[in-house]
Amino acid sequence: MNKIIVFILLFSATSIQAQQYLTKSASISFFSEAPLEDISAKNSKVSAVYDGETKQLVFQLNISDFIFPKPLMQEHFNENYLESDKFPKSSFSGFIGQLNDGAIATGTLKIHGVANEVEVNGSLEKTSDSLIINATFVIQLKDYKIKIPRVVMYNIAEEIEVTVKAELKKI
Repeated sequence: MNKIIVFILLFSATSIQAQQYLTKSASISFFSEAPLEDISAKNSKVSAVYDGETKQLVFQLNISDFIFPKPLMQEHFNENYLESDKFPKSSFSGFIGQLNDGAIATGTLKIHGVANEVEVNGSLEKTSDSLIINATFVIQLKDYKIKIPRVVMYNIAEEIEVTVKAELKKI
């Protein structure tokens, strides 16, 4: 379904040039602060499409593209927690609305095969040829059925801070 949404947005992007924005190099990172160990990772291969007329925004990424400071963390993340062989992609599909001091994105965030409705505050800046999106928000692992084994419960926080940075170019 997500591929269909991205295809429709990309297809419509070619017909209404001035209102469409695209990137394949957005950045999504996360940070987990736990009593015994902080965990962070970054994915700079995130695709995003924005339709300026409808205000629809779609992000999609491969879970296995997250890079960790330690290879063992990356292995555990993919094999034990996010199960990237079963759930290889994560996505957001929604709409952006303007606020007095920023922007708010509302839509469906899908992680680990679980979709939840979310509302994310951030910033949206338009330049002559690009759209810059920045946001930071918190997700609860339990909301996406990501289980933390008891043996490492002090190494992984139950809340994860997610940061999104994207510069989409007008197409």
